[in-house]
Amino acid sequence: MNTLDLIKAAIKEDMPAGDVTTESLAMKPKQGEAILKAKEDLILSGANAFEETVLFLEPQAKIKWQFNEGDLIYKGQNICAIEGDLIQILKAERVALNFIGKLSGIANLTRRYVKEVENTATKILDTRKTTPLLRELEKRAVQHGGGYNHRFNLSEAVLIKDNHISLCGGITKAVTRLRQNCNLPVEVEASTLDQVKECVELKVDRILLDNMNNEMLKMALELIPKSIQTEASGNMTIDRVKSVAQLGVNFISVGALTHSAPTADVSLLFDWGL
Repeated sequence: MNTLDLIKAAIKEDMPAGDVTTESLAMKPKQGEAILKAKEDLILSGANAFEETVLFLEPQAKIKWQFNEGDLIYKGQNICAIEGDLIQILKAERVALNFIGKLSGIANLTRRYVKEVENTATKILDTRKTTPLLRELEKRAVQHGGGYNHRFNLSEAVLIKDNHISLCGGITKAVTRLRQNCNLPVEVEASTLDQVKECVELKVDRILLDNMNNEMLKMALELIPKSIQTEASGNMTIDRVKSVAQLGVNFISVGALTHSAPTADVSLLFDWGL
């Protein structure tokens, strides 16, 4: 589903039979300007979805952006100005704000995590813990915040997790069976030091060190050669990631970037010329 399909579905959800309040006022088209304003410091993401939502209901609208996606915007700054029929823009307001608020919120939280691991070689990754059908937009928001994308979907990359290991009767059996049928790089989830050793012996491409405390992570990293990438995951809070990065992991994956990011506070202000 592309962005326009999402917007159409969101508009239909918000007003399946029109906007009864605005339409019952029986107002004629009213040309004017609306300003999108930041009500907190934020990293901009979702500008395209915001713009397409407005244009879907007011195709003649002219939108002038003051910032690019990924830019830092301070509280009180104007993000963009919209000229057009304010009646139609009013109908688009909530859906448009929902997109830009949610996506800028993800970019905000990602930037906070990225700042915590500055001056280390560790990269912050997202996960597949995204809102259904919004994955492309949410993963792009992670990029706007300075983070990196893990696999986009189950078709893109191999990750042998605990259930796959149980299904096959162990890591060695799972990796052997997979390599017989697939040529993609192999990442394996390990939650014990014995599993880490097994992954090293199998020369997998990346080991996901799952739900380990820092002491255990340190011991695991001592077992893993530089030729194998390392990824730490599980309970990676904003207060913890710096200490984990300083241990020397290549990646830290954080589901919270997309499933728990607070919505950025933005507002659309209308100049009705009254």
